[in-house]
This record gives sequence, structure tokens and C-alpha cells, in this order.
Amino acid sequence: MSNNTGQHRTGNSQDDLALRQAVFGGLVYNEAGEKAPVVMVGGIAHYAIPDDGFLRHVEAYRIDNYVIENLQEQIVTMREQLVETMLQMMGTDDILAKAAVEASINQMTQNMRQSDTSQWVPWLAQYGFRIVVDVHGRVVAIVQPEPPDDWGSHGWSPGDEGEE
Repeated sequence: MSNNTGQHRTGNSQDDLALRQAVFGGLVYNEAGEKAPVVMVGGIAHYAIPDDGFLRHVEAYRIDNYVIENLQEQIVTMREQLVETMLQMMGTDDILAKAAVEASINQMTQNMRQSDTSQWVPWLAQYGFRIVVDVHGRVVAIVQPEPPDDWGSHGWSPGDEGEE
């Protein structure tokens, strides 16, 4: 929990940004399936986790950091395939494009924090992405939609956008 004294202020703009925003606002739920809204307490973003008629405030950066680290671990396991797919979608195999994609992956945390979350959070919500936390803010589950078993067997490949 935080207080209003500003003791969390670090002087580092990246750290301060992490304190002021909730990256996954609208995607965090308690174990009963109730959405945890984002609220500001002393200039610091919190998820207000419903708990039997009360709201328990947990600093958003704690949950966000855990989820981002989890996503990064998943990406590391398929990094090579992800880079190749991105290059195919871009329609290039240029070494500079590859370096840019790899740099973007390397800076995932910074990129997510600096992005306009309203551009991608609704999309994740639409596909069923959810973060389930207990009343103390510990992540219980990260629910990610799975692609269908036959995905890719319909002849679609990167670069086919707009073609029927």
C-alpha cells in the first residue's frame, strides 16, 4: 500500500510512469470474477480489488510487472519464431527490420508502459485475456485465449491480409 507523502517518487521517469499508470486496466479481476477498477491514490495507480463489499487497493505496478515478466518469459521461448513471423507480416527479411523487431522485443516493458493502452487493452479483453488476482493482489491466473487447433490450416499466412 502507499501513502500520500510521495515516498515512491524516484526521479527516474520510467519508474515514475510505472507508478502513475495501470497497464492492464480493465483486465484485472478478483477470484469471484468482479472487475478491479483502476483508482489513483496519492498520484499512484492502484487496482481496487473487490472483497465482500470492500475495495482493497493494490499498487498497479506490482501486478503489471508480474504480468509483463510472465509475458516476456513466454516470448523468450518462441523469440525466433516470433521475429520470423513479424518479418513475414511486414513483407521483408531486411537485417535492419529484423534488428528493429528484436529491439522492440528486448524493450517490451518500456514499450508497453509508453504505449497508449486504450489501443490494445480492449482487443485483449475482447479475446478473453484476463488477470485474476486474490484480495491481496497476488496473481492467481493469467487467462490467455488459445488459438484454435486448426489455426493456420485454412491457408492463411502472414501477408495475406485482405485477400479472400
